[in-house]
Amino acid sequence: MKKQWFEWIKAFAIAAVLAVIVRVFLFAPVIVEGPSMLPTLHNGQHLIVSKINYTVGEPDRFDITVFHANNQQDYIKRVIGLPGESVAVQNDQLYINGEPVEEPYLEEQKQAIPSGQDLTDDFTIEELPGGHSTVPEGYVLVLGDNRDNSTDSRSIGMVSYDQLVGEALFTYWPLDRVGLTD
Repeated sequence: MKKQWFEWIKAFAIAAVLAVIVRVFLFAPVIVEGPSMLPTLHNGQHLIVSKINYTVGEPDRFDITVFHANNQQDYIKRVIGLPGESVAVQNDQLYINGEPVEEPYLEEQKQAIPSGQDLTDDFTIEELPGGHSTVPEGYVLVLGDNRDNSTDSRSIGMVSYDQLVGEALFTYWPLDRVGLTD
């Protein structure tokens, strides 16, 4: 009888250790707070974030990333500018190193705004906090998909790799939005 109890306790202990390892080093659940990533992500949406993606690799353009904005709060935004790149928006067109780059995830929003208005106010990287001419090494420039209502690199500056928690990969709640993030 004692042996059976010992086996059960050992199984639960192993499961607990594995759960802690997965949670701390590999994946984390995150809940979207606020409207800054609409219509891609909605307030209250539950996501799985891969911590390992940025441990063994670096962010890619258009990744949806979670980062520590301060000691109490994490933000979720889209990676737009990578190290060494010049970034600007003119007349609702994103430019990376002077070349136009399409943002297909914004097309629906752009079509919904009145003619003559822009979804994203014009800016150049030099105008952002820090006054950089390019995204510094070890940093990314991030923007929310809801460009009118997002606290992002336009107000907080560049985000260092050290602040990155991970890449949002999968939505698991609510059920009607279950699937890969895009």
